[in-house]
Amino acid sequence: MQPNTLLDALLDEAGVSNAGLAAHVNRAGRARGLVLRYEHTAVARWLKGQRPRGQVPDLICEVLAARLHRQVTLDDIGFGVPDGPLPAGSPLSGFVERAAALWRSDEQQRPHIVGASAVTGTPAVMPVWEWENPPEDMDVSRTGRTAVSSADITVLSSARSHYEQMYRKAGGIATRARIVGFLTTETAPLLRGSYSDALGRRLHRATGGLVAVAGICAYDADAHGLAQRYFHQALRLAKASGDRGLGAYVIALLVNQSLFMGEYRQAVAFAEAALRAAGRQITPALAADLTAMQAKAYAHLGDGAAALACIGRAEAAAERIRPGDEPAETGYVQPGFVNVQVAEALLSLGDLTAAHEHASMAVGTPSHDRGRVHRLAMLCQIELRQGEADGAARTAVEMTERARGMESRRLRDRLRQVREHLLASGGGDAREAAALIDGALRVPL
Repeated sequence: MQPNTLLDALLDEAGVSNAGLAAHVNRAGRARGLVLRYEHTAVARWLKGQRPRGQVPDLICEVLAARLHRQVTLDDIGFGVPDGPLPAGSPLSGFVERAAALWRSDEQQRPHIVGASAVTGTPAVMPVWEWENPPEDMDVSRTGRTAVSSADITVLSSARSHYEQMYRKAGGIATRARIVGFLTTETAPLLRGSYSDALGRRLHRATGGLVAVAGICAYDADAHGLAQRYFHQALRLAKASGDRGLGAYVIALLVNQSLFMGEYRQAVAFAEAALRAAGRQITPALAADLTAMQAKAYAHLGDGAAALACIGRAEAAAERIRPGDEPAETGYVQPGFVNVQVAEALLSLGDLTAAHEHASMAVGTPSHDRGRVHRLAMLCQIELRQGEADGAARTAVEMTERARGMESRRLRDRLRQVREHLLASGGGDAREAAALIDGALRVPL
């Protein structure tokens, strides 16, 4: 059995204790002519995943609906079809409850949530397909206890920027707990509040951007199943907002995760879906990133011609970037970003000279510390492949110093990879640089 996170989240929202729910269910049962003698221990078993018998699930819905002043279904309390998937086109209100339950479970560090593996095959593809295809959300308005204002949406947008900057400076491990706490305490009540269709679309857009950063932090912490669920949530929120550009940005995050997991054909297909479905809402920065990642996927698949064609499209898109015309979410596509992506693709194709040229251009362009660490790691890897051990050692030293203070498993992976290559090169400077990396890796995350 898995814990019933949906029921747990609703009890928290309703402010009902285990003993309180048991008492309410007993009273509701008496009104139906039932003799029930539940205590808090029974509710504890329900929260652990045990399903109560007979009419009790319906009684729980009745009790919670009265407390929350809205309809509560068996699906909402986790007692719908056992282990059944959420049906396509399910009501947005049901999605909101499931999203809030996930945030609460992540905040509580529930092992079955944090340690879940990423799904593959049809379950991985369906959220992208549902985003791209009808039906659309015709009306996202809602009636709740909290009146949502434009000021609330401004706070969500500011929070997204705040946590993104924290992620860049401190890494995803340190940032995730903060952003998930914000989603649980500040964002969930707004989604359950009162808003018009127009205001609701802005609310879902702002929430989608915030949830995407939570997914990035989970990815950075090696919690890939959790990251994927956040990305799928962000995609659903993007659909509700009506902003195709935001959806395409979220798909770019899924493409990046697909590349990491070695799902190269999926990466190509997802990027194609984003480019196709978003159309004119694709900004130059996002087009550059999507096509550059396609180039990396094709390079891994051994299709050099397709990879080079994508590189050409990525470079052309990068030349059209005007930062003032880009949304906040694509701010990560800074000058030099496409160069390091192209360098990685060219390295996979075996063109070391061109890869070195692009990596050097990327390193020579200012960027935030996290981006610079990745750029330096790529340059170091290429220098080692070219036999330039001394240059690689100097690059590795700067990379290690830049990475200090960041709690990130992705960056640790890069450091370990560079360390192994440095030791394999056999040079004295390389061994010293490897020792410096050893010291950085000793600090536990």
